This record gives sequence, structure tokens and C-alpha cells, in this order.
Amino acid sequence: MAYLDHAATTPMLPEALDAYVAAARQVGNASSLHAAGRGARRLVEESRERIAAVLGARPSEVIFTSGGTESDNLATKGLFWARRTASRNRVIASAVEHHAVMDAVHWLGEHEGAEVGWLPVDATGRVDPSSVELGDDVAVISVQWANNEVGTIQPIAELAAIAAAAGVPFHTDAVQAVGQIPVDFGASGAAALTVTGHKLGGPVGVGALLLGRDVDCTPLLHGGGQERDVRSGTLDTPGVVAFAVAVEAAVKTQEEYAARIGALRDELVTRVRDAVPDAVENGDLASRLPGHAHFSFPGCEGDALLLLLDAKGIACSTGSACSAGVAQPSHVLLAMGADDDRARSSLRFTLGHTSTRADVDALLAALPGAVERARRATAWKTPR
Repeated sequence: MAYLDHAATTPMLPEALDAYVAAARQVGNASSLHAAGRGARRLVEESRERIAAVLGARPSEVIFTSGGTESDNLATKGLFWARRTASRNRVIASAVEHHAVMDAVHWLGEHEGAEVGWLPVDATGRVDPSSVELGDDVAVISVQWANNEVGTIQPIAELAAIAAAAGVPFHTDAVQAVGQIPVDFGASGAAALTVTGHKLGGPVGVGALLLGRDVDCTPLLHGGGQERDVRSGTLDTPGVVAFAVAVEAAVKTQEEYAARIGALRDELVTRVRDAVPDAVENGDLASRLPGHAHFSFPGCEGDALLLLLDAKGIACSTGSACSAGVAQPSHVLLAMGADDDRARSSLRFTLGHTSTRADVDALLAALPGAVERARRATAWKTPR
């Protein structure tokens, strides 16, 4: 199989898997006071320190969660609830957010009476900082560090500075960014940042919210009061340990990774353009994640093209894996100004640490025929 869907999930790094197995052989609840519990607590705190050190945070700012979706919900809802007043009832997010943020914002509007505002993006998927105006009515703003579909990188430092000047906490979903581009929580100016394990070589089901030590956040979960009383629940000690190893490894090898994967991505892009000349490349081609390549294939249904490629052993995506199988056009491309047909005809190819030229070769061997078949199917279905 040629696996070209690393933005959905990427294989665990060998060192992270080894760390998980070693920690899983030990017993102990990190909240228990006996020796076994203290041993588990030591592993958790060492992991917290390792993550903080490579992401520019203080250890106390690392709040362990079950992953990106929980962290995004905790930040979006928790910061809103902590700051909401009768006159401060507005939540703002970019129009191209991952559904973990977008749906949380919609929920706040529908169930909590929040006033919702969406920041527009340009044709590349980028938020223009000059278009952002924040009043006293804004409780929280969220803009992802890099887009999960088209890979466009946002001007996070500029946006965070605007939010800080207005006294509004700024959250950024950096799930796709960590390990691919430099990410420094402290230097960014963000009040909260989401990261997860399975996008960078760690296990599924563990992540973190980096939360400024002076930032108030109302918890989603109540119970044992773990994680600064912001996120209750027994910690997955082996998962936390493996997550820390993966984050550390991904950050420390980021520059080398970006150079290798970026070059392979550029080769993929060139060869796709040669093989399918009318394919339309989406995103900010000058400022995007090194592993992302996103195309629209005119005359094709993205889902049909995906399945045709899958039959040839090529794994890719039509967009976010969290919304896969939902028959609707990409909200990201629609926000970028694409029409419905272009938004429905898109595929995302994403590379990762296990990617090789053989994966690209396999894609290009299958793609032209798959596009031709998908176009014939679409033409057959179109009313005359």
C-alpha cells in the first residue's frame, strides 16, 4: 500500500512504540500515593517537562487530554465559559477551522447563546490580520496554526498580538503544525494551543492543551481534579510517555524532516501536474506545510476518485478524516471561494516520516487511469 494520508494519522515512531510498551509493563495510577502510583506520576511529570521544553512552554502549562478534539473543545468552550458575561458573549474563529473547533463554536451558538463570528480567508486559505477587529464583546478567538486540508500556514504571531492587544485569549489548533514547522508556544503569544500524538508519530488517544498559567478555563469534565483541575480523569501513563517521546523526536528532527518531505512533496506536485494537466492545486503554495499537496480534479467526484485509487492500493483523503464519508463539499475550499464542483472534486495527498519515492511512483501509476474512470462516471450521472 502507498500510504498518502499522514495528515489523518501517521505510524508510530519506533522509539515512541518502545516507550509505550516499556511504560505499559509498569502498574500504577499517577494519582495514587503509594510507590507504584508515585512511579507512574514520575513518568507523567518527566513527560510533561519534555513536551514543555521542546514546545516553548512551562511544564505547568501542559494539560494532558485524550487528543486534538478534546483539546479544541476544552479551549473553545472552556475559555468562552470562563470569560462570558452579559456584554461579552462573542466567539470568533476562522472559516477554515477543523470541525473540532468549528462544531464546538456552532454548539456554543446553538446551545449557549453565543454570538458567533467567522473570519474570512483569501483564495489561499489565509486569514488577513488587517481584517481582524476585536471588541469588548469577544470572549475568545481561535485560528488554526496550519490548515488540515490544504496545509496553508496562518500568521499566528500577528493574530495573537491583535488578540492580546484587545485582551482576548487566542487559541490555536497546532495539530498539523507541530513537527512539520517550528512551533513555540511562548513566543507565539497564544493563550492556548492544541497538539495531539497520532499526527506526529505518537499513539492515538493522547494529546495536550498548552494553556497559559494565568489563563482561566472552565473544565468540560469534572472528577478527580487532575491537570490543574482543568481536565479530570485518570491519565494514560503509557500513552503520555509515548506522546512525549514522539513530540520530542518530531520537534528535534523537524528541519531535516521538512527538507526531505518538502522535496518529495514538490516532486509529487510536479508529476501530478504533468499527468493531469487541468488539475488545480489548492492552498498557499508559498506558505504551506511541507507534507501537504491538495488538488481539485475537474469533472471528478472526490469520493469516487478516492475509492478508485484505494482499489489500486493508494490511501489518500478528500479532506479531514473526521468528516470522511460525509457527502458534502469541503467547507475549507468553499471558504476559499471555490465553487461547489471544485470543492467536491478535491483530494488531499499528505506525506509523513515513512513516505518514500515509491509511494509517489505508485500514485502516479494509478492516478491518470483513476481520473479518466471517475470522469466517465461523473459524465454518465450528469443529466443531459
